[in-house]
Amino acid sequence: MSQRDLEPQPPHVTPPEPEGSGADTTIALVGYALLLANLVTGFTAVIGVVIAYVYKGKGPAWLDQHYRYQIRTFWIGLVYAVVASLLTFVLIGLPLLLALAVWLIVRCVKGFKALQEKRAPDNLESWLI
Repeated sequence: MSQRDLEPQPPHVTPPEPEGSGADTTIALVGYALLLANLVTGFTAVIGVVIAYVYKGKGPAWLDQHYRYQIRTFWIGLVYAVVASLLTFVLIGLPLLLALAVWLIVRCVKGFKALQEKRAPDNLESWLI
């Protein structure tokens, strides 16, 4: 054995987690689930956006960005739904409503994924995906 093997080793210290990484993401997950459930029920998105407004500003910055993303998804989706509904009279609205459903699913899945990685969603300001 060498002299180095006999020297005491410092205890293993795990680095501290980044600020807010231990934040509870359950409410944000429920918000995304309610937005998705709106495709079936037609009213749960309102509950989801109210929850997002209530919890916005009460967590770390990256989690607040999720609530903001959910709020934007609701309002932008509402605008798209109104336009697509009006366009059903000229037979363009039905494909647009289908595209709206796909858009909502993609945004919620992206939000779920970012939430699981404990980071803010990408393209927060985008009206698309």
